[in-house]
Amino acid sequence: MSGHHSLVAEDSQPIDRLLAPFREFTSSSAASGILLIGAAIIALVWANSPIASSYAALWETRLAIGIGDAALSKTLLQWINDGLMAVFFLVVGLEIKREVLVGELASVRRAALPIAAALGGALVPALLFVLIVGPGEGARGWAVPMATDIAFALGVLALVGDRIPIGLRVFMAALAIVDDLLAVLIIGIFYTSEVSVGALAAAGGFLAALTIANVLGVRRPVVYGVLGLGLWFAILQSGVHATVAGVLLALTIPARTRLDTADFAARARTIVDHLLRRNDGDEPTTMEEHHDALWELETITERAQAPMLRFEHALQPVVAFVIVPIFALANAGVALGGDLAGVLSDPVVLGVAVGLIVGKQVGITVAALLVVRAGFASLPSGVTMQHIYGAAWLGGIGFTMSLFISDLAFGGGPVLALAKIGILLASVVAGIGGYVILRFATQPR
Repeated sequence: MSGHHSLVAEDSQPIDRLLAPFREFTSSSAASGILLIGAAIIALVWANSPIASSYAALWETRLAIGIGDAALSKTLLQWINDGLMAVFFLVVGLEIKREVLVGELASVRRAALPIAAALGGALVPALLFVLIVGPGEGARGWAVPMATDIAFALGVLALVGDRIPIGLRVFMAALAIVDDLLAVLIIGIFYTSEVSVGALAAAGGFLAALTIANVLGVRRPVVYGVLGLGLWFAILQSGVHATVAGVLLALTIPARTRLDTADFAARARTIVDHLLRRNDGDEPTTMEEHHDALWELETITERAQAPMLRFEHALQPVVAFVIVPIFALANAGVALGGDLAGVLSDPVVLGVAVGLIVGKQVGITVAALLVVRAGFASLPSGVTMQHIYGAAWLGGIGFTMSLFISDLAFGGGPVLALAKIGILLASVVAGIGGYVILRFATQPR
């Protein structure tokens, strides 16, 4: 044992000790949610401070990428919402694909509960919004209260601690993934402007090339990256929202491994045993042989992993700790103004807030209860209907996806600001409500 400790101490560099608190924070399940809350608070304070004009000015700064006439020029806010969020949707697409292939959505019986809960949690909020807002400019935002923010929701679950049964986390994650899939379909169908047939044909060409690469067994990330960039640009020019490219790209990334576990273990053992025998013998391995063995190990490790999982593993921290907080910082800053009572009684604010707080609770709980009572699904181990009700409250944290859809629905102006106030208000109330219910729903294990 002592040798092991000395090895760890010997390998521990000053930079490792310096980064240790950061690594500990990022490995916590609540970390991305905390970062998201921090970014939203900074945005709100900044947009209501004496230097509020600098907030708007920063995100309206134009940035051109390219050369001369071929340059693509957009505001910083558009680059975040059209560009960075396409990467967010790529990860969403990879998560959907994984769940359908091997996760909670892989069998009809396991999928029935999260699918029913997500549908109930989307339809009831939309209906309440339409009833409260009525016809007019605000009606375009009917899809705003349909979304759930998985980072926030799982962050609150993590704060409740080990009182929560594992099955509830799994249910919540699967529900949010189905929710995201619904949001992608809604964005693609209802929030698409004038469509350019030429650009759509080009997007179809890139999608075909990506599919052929998958069928041929191409596994290099750079191939999917370059073709994916072409797909994103073509969809951006087509009028369909650019983030749809992220989900389409995810569907083409290979999910198969080239080596099964037994083959990988046998080959790896052969390489390691050969190295050990050489080191124990009279002729220790040369630097070149050592390097070749490590290279071979790396190659078979790559073949034993599905590119889909490698992509998801690499992009998840970037999305959680960089892209989503930047999105929140750029989109959550809304000037609250003086007449707060008047603002809070506005139909759009009420429609979004009631849709998220009341609609999600009713929709998720009732739909889950119906499929369980009908015998189509069963509750996960250790999970009660009280847990489902607490999770339904957390479903009312719309935040990231709701802000994104509100931007597509209203595109700027006073109605967008009202929708954002409704989203922020609902997310705070739903988060606190869900935390309190789940805190008392379960005794510490």
